[in-house]
This record gives sequence, C-alpha cells and structure tokens, in this order.
Amino acid sequence: MKADKSQVTRLLKTARGQIDGILKMIEEDRYCVDVSNQIMATQAILKRANKEIIGAHMKHCVHDAMDSEDADKKIEEMIGVIDQLMK
Repeated sequence: MKADKSQVTRLLKTARGQIDGILKMIEEDRYCVDVSNQIMATQAILKRANKEIIGAHMKHCVHDAMDSEDADKKIEEMIGVIDQLMK
C-alpha cells in the first residue's frame, strides 16, 4: 500500500473510537439524532481514509501499470471502485 500509513491509521483509529462512542450512546439510550450525527461523522472519517488509499493507488499502482500489460486490468479495477462509490 502506497498511501500515507500513519495518516490512514490515525483516521481509522479515530473512526474506531467514534464507533465505540456510538455503541456507548446506544447502550445509554441517547437521543436518536445525536447518535445519527455521530454515525455521519464516522462515515466522513472513513471516506477520508478511503480517499487517501484510492488516491495513492491511482498515483502509484495505476500510474505504474500504464506502462505495462496490466493497464487495462488496473483501469477496470478503478472503474469498479468508482462504481461502488457512486452507489
């Protein structure tokens, strides 16, 4: 993986902490909108981590594949990722 591992790790650990907090909120029967807001905040963190990983993949793996026989395969992979993101 060519992404900034320290940044991705920090984001994922933050998301894990958020999820633990959300579980505690549910156990405490907290207000639904507050729980929902925390879920959306966690989703935003996960999106940032994913953006870092996908960006690094495109800058390194896909870029390097353009000069090889794997170009079409890497392009199809990215089309699949983009398709998933747009759902």
